Amino acid sequence: MLRIMWEAKTKMAEIETQIKEALTNLNSEKERKFDQTVDLIINLQKFNVKKDSINLFINLPHKIKDKKIAGFLEVKNDSIDTITPNEFIKYKDKKELKRLVSKYDFFVAQGNLMPKVATTFGRALGPAGKMPSPQMGIMLNADEKSISALREKIDTGVKIRTKESSIKLAVGKKSMKEEDVLENAMAIYNAILKALPRKIENIKNVELKYTMSKPQKISLR
Repeated sequence: MLRIMWEAKTKMAEIETQIKEALTNLNSEKERKFDQTVDLIINLQKFNVKKDSINLFINLPHKIKDKKIAGFLEVKNDSIDTITPNEFIKYKDKKELKRLVSKYDFFVAQGNLMPKVATTFGRALGPAGKMPSPQMGIMLNADEKSISALREKIDTGVKIRTKESSIKLAVGKKSMKEEDVLENAMAIYNAILKALPRKIENIKNVELKYTMSKPQKISLR
């Protein structure tokens, strides 16, 4: 058992070193006119997407950006863009609904409004992966403290859902410190590794890239 633990710890340290080297290589590339996103790509193998589907929410050590959040609340709130029940009827229009879904990164809701939210918005929010859930987004009370805490959780969080055998997630921005991006990348890698049924055997390879760069390969063997 100690040997297995030692080997796992050693392998994790090797992967962390390679990701750090990949970040250094990416930072030496040509400067762009915008703040590029750093993406971590984990390609899977021997993995049945339907049978072994992963659905995780983890909080990152470092915030990547402020996310656009809207709330389905009983009354208007100054700290969050609010959609009240008397405004729901507006979104029976498919164009309005599509516009709403594309405008925001996340949606939150008061628990007692969820049946109406599901009926009115479920057909659009569900497939987009933006439906409020107990895991992230449903509040019993819409007071300032609850909204503030939820906003902080969402801003530092990332939702991981396997829809195919390749997982691509943002782990940072070029403007961020390398060590902060590294910590975010390792947090996501570790969370996915633990959730996989066959652990590292399910990972074919790992890549790291900027928006406009070629991927940097991370060796696992």
